[in-house]
Amino acid sequence: MPTPDMPDRMLQWFTYDHLPEPLKNASAPFCNLARVVVETYPMNAERTVCLRKLLEAKDAAVRAVLDKG
Repeated sequence: MPTPDMPDRMLQWFTYDHLPEPLKNASAPFCNLARVVVETYPMNAERTVCLRKLLEAKDAAVRAVLDKG
């Protein structure tokens, strides 16, 4: 259920305060953009798709920081 501090349940996957600094830096822009999406677009299936794809991109950015290759 959405709340004033988290108006879409998808936003829980964009939090980053618990991460170490390098991963915070990778995650923060995606969290900011996810909040813009939630605040700008109506709640519907396409907004959810947008957030899911943004989440995939955030996860890839974090993995890029973690990659030891």
